[in-house]
Amino acid sequence: MTVKDTGTQATGTDAVEVRVEGDVDEEALAYLREKVDAVLGRPGIPDVSGAVRVARAVAHHAERPWSAGAELVVGNTLVVVHAQEATGHELADRLQDRLRSQINRLLHRKEEARRSTTPPPWRGGRTDGGRE
Repeated sequence: MTVKDTGTQATGTDAVEVRVEGDVDEEALAYLREKVDAVLGRPGIPDVSGAVRVARAVAHHAERPWSAGAELVVGNTLVVVHAQEATGHELADRLQDRLRSQINRLLHRKEEARRSTTPPPWRGGRTDGGRE
């Protein structure tokens, strides 16, 4: 099998490379790009770079011939997501769900870390947690 590089998507300063291996049709690839763009194009997401690999197995007896892996650097954190499904649309949906989950977790951790910098009340910090 050969790997086909379908180019780099650029949304603002974000750059995500999509690579295809095997017999992946343009419709499935466009649907996958749409789903990945929906996750990475949300407001509040820092700069993203990396690659998404999509592969379709040639073996007709495979239960889940479609597989994908995303290795993205979001801000300064590496996010790795893998998925396997029976069809290209299911794969795109699963990859979108997993990417959204990982990025939400990443953003939540950063928000919690930012909030925890307020000193405790006995050291002169605010008792309402810094919220207005």
